[in-house]
Amino acid sequence: MAGLYFEEFEVGQVFHHPIHRTVTEMDNVLFSGLTHNPARLHLDEQYCKEHTEFGQRILNSAFTLALMVGVSVYETTLGTTVGNLGWDEVRFPKPVFHGDTLRFESEVLEKRESRSRPQNGIVIFAHRGYNQHGDLIASCKRTGLMLRKPA
Repeated sequence: MAGLYFEEFEVGQVFHHPIHRTVTEMDNVLFSGLTHNPARLHLDEQYCKEHTEFGQRILNSAFTLALMVGVSVYETTLGTTVGNLGWDEVRFPKPVFHGDTLRFESEVLEKRESRSRPQNGIVIFAHRGYNQHGDLIASCKRTGLMLRKPA
């Protein structure tokens, strides 16, 4: 099992995830279509050239968030999470463009035993994403309900 149990996390622990991902036009258009998001910022190149400060389409931020958290799963919660309890403080300080290569890191901010589920613990992660220039492009806090180590 790749994920860690509640007891194996330490506050301050940082994971530099080895998967880096170059995002593509296909990622953007497919995700926008699957989620019924018709925003011109993601789909209309001509509109973006003429009417936005970016001059080109930007990646759907919901895809960026999903990718950032998804890349973190293998080293952190694969097979050891009961579920996500929430995502907070989601931020996108810089736009992501087709062709950007993204990398991600996760930090354990807090952990505590669950008051209502003694077989579980709660871990709060900070996830951060960066582009190929080292610019912070996304961040969020995620609260996970984690399995405890089997007896």
